[in-house]
Amino acid sequence: MSLHLFAATTSHGKLRDFRTASRAYSVSIERLPGLDEMAAPEENGATFLANASLKAIYYSKFAPDEMVLADDSGLEVDALSGAPGVRSARFAADAGVVDSPDANDNTDVWNNMLLIQRMAGIPAPLRTARYRCVLACAKNGALYQTAEGSVEGEILDAPRGTGGFGYDPLFYLPEMGKTMAEMDLETKLELSHRGRAIAALLALLV
Repeated sequence: MSLHLFAATTSHGKLRDFRTASRAYSVSIERLPGLDEMAAPEENGATFLANASLKAIYYSKFAPDEMVLADDSGLEVDALSGAPGVRSARFAADAGVVDSPDANDNTDVWNNMLLIQRMAGIPAPLRTARYRCVLACAKNGALYQTAEGSVEGEILDAPRGTGGFGYDPLFYLPEMGKTMAEMDLETKLELSHRGRAIAALLALLV
């Protein structure tokens, strides 16, 4: 494989998407070695681009002469003025909903429950939303390239499907008649925000 990238993410869902892309595009995208032992940078950017870039630059310093890939992505709901946006992974936590110390990580469950609550009573025509993803590549502490992808959809009032992660069970694509959580990985790669961002990035790198 001519192109090799290290992905700086601990998200199992994102890593699964990257593995699917590796097979589809015949490139190598692997988890950054030793990531669990590295202190994470503060994601204090106001945009997906800012957060993806700062993570890529930071983590690339741990892998000299390697290309390091970082992702920042989330859900923008029109009826919520674009929220949760860059706070998508912390949506419920920001509202004070946290797991007990002995609980498994239920972040996705709480985030989806809060979204359902916030969208209660909003009619179907006003439930529009989009997933957005920005990917950034850096090498030796310098930003190398960025790319973005997005997909338009609607927010359901109850989850559907057991695949995917994050808000996938609530994110419905009318043209497909399915949520992101009801799609196979290959279809999701083609249609999703992350899949489109990967395709755009690879077009710039290869």
